[in-house]
Amino acid sequence: QVQLVESGGGLVQPGGSLRLSCAPSETIFSIYYTGWYRQAPGKQRELVASITTGGSTNYGDSVKGRFTISTDHAKNTVYLQMNSLKPEDTAVYYCTAALYPAFGASLHTYWGQGTQVTVSS
Repeated sequence: QVQLVESGGGLVQPGGSLRLSCAPSETIFSIYYTGWYRQAPGKQRELVASITTGGSTNYGDSVKGRFTISTDHAKNTVYLQMNSLKPEDTAVYYCTAALYPAFGASLHTYWGQGTQVTVSS
């Protein structure tokens, strides 16, 4: 069973930066779409950023100009570079991917377990 493994969360001061990474736990055939969502306590999960295989990106309004999503196709890894972090960015960040786990398999959507990002002085 494919899992998405996230890393890079932690505690950072306001104005600081963090980079999150996410990759499948095993070899897969190909990725169609990857994205990052976040959920703060008492709030709904919201889109942070997404990217398609073709390179089209989409960002949540609150992170535009501060966060950048990118992929390393050779490693099947998606990154979220977060700059100018604010306390309101504090949340659990979840990676998601729509991918083909094997040649001939159907497209499936997977979610990571989440990684905590805390922005505080």
